[in-house]
Amino acid sequence: MEKAIITVAGKGGVGKTSISAAIVRQLVKSYPEAKILAIDADPAVGLATALDVEVTQTVDDIRKSILAASKGDREKKRTIEMLGEVRFRIFDAMVEKDGYAFIAVGRPEAAGCYCSINAYLKEVISMLSGEFDYVVIDGEAGIEQVNRRVMEKVTHMILVTDPSKKGTRVIQTIKTVADELVMYKEIGAVVNRINDEALKGYIDTGDIPVLSYIPDDKTLALYDVQGRSVLELPDDSNLVKGVRQALETIRIL
Repeated sequence: MEKAIITVAGKGGVGKTSISAAIVRQLVKSYPEAKILAIDADPAVGLATALDVEVTQTVDDIRKSILAASKGDREKKRTIEMLGEVRFRIFDAMVEKDGYAFIAVGRPEAAGCYCSINAYLKEVISMLSGEFDYVVIDGEAGIEQVNRRVMEKVTHMILVTDPSKKGTRVIQTIKTVADELVMYKEIGAVVNRINDEALKGYIDTGDIPVLSYIPDDKTLALYDVQGRSVLELPDDSNLVKGVRQALETIRIL
């Protein structure tokens, strides 16, 4: 079993988080002995909801507590010692679920740039990647985290779009940036929410290979309204089948 760090990216509103959750579901089902980590790296904190995880502490909570504790301390050694504790505190912040672990980046309270939390997230990903067999990262919408090299050491990039021109342009932009800044091994697109087979002929993903086309999933919509986890979806649901095909095509399964 080859270790994999999988990041899921795309514009907002294309079903990126549901696909991330379905990837976690499939990995747990396919590799029950593997150590799997789900990282909710989107400030919208949707992955926790999709997986029905209750988050009590986030990566940003840890970052803020370290900054608060070191404030006014001029001794560099003290700050280094505190940063050395981060590893243990990150593991304390993890939520252990059946078959996988979960951690959320969180949403800074202050408005504006997410630069500091993104830089911290990069270190967290680097720190944890060696501890798990599979890491699934639900990234924030757009290209910011890729552009800031937050995802520079991922192995697989799954770019999600809907049938819209805007969606396909965003994933092509992400790939252009990733080609320069990310050391990925495999990349591919998932075209989500296809409600008409005829649309496939008009969808242009550029030089990004399409891993799967996923039709609208009424079961997912029902589960979402009922507040049920993506992990509960049946094997024959459109989302589950489409994600399984994508993971097979990109050689994770």
